[in-house]
Amino acid sequence: METTNFVKRRFEKLFLLTIMFFSSVIAFAQDATKSADVDITTSETTTTTTTEEWFTNPLYWVIGALVLIVVIALIARGNNRTD
Repeated sequence: METTNFVKRRFEKLFLLTIMFFSSVIAFAQDATKSADVDITTSETTTTTTTEEWFTNPLYWVIGALVLIVVIALIARGNNRTD
């Protein structure tokens, strides 16, 4: 019984090694096909317009963070006045 388990484990290891080997061969084969130089020259004119949203400007984030910190500080301070 133990010899069959031993053979089975060896076969599984050999199978996984074979799968990994062929996977690496396929990966290198795909990399080798990228080295083929193809010279294609095209010219195209496109016009794009970009609009900046207010939330993409970092200045608004900094000002908002400062206001939030001030509000939290005022709330945490509370009314500790002694008259």
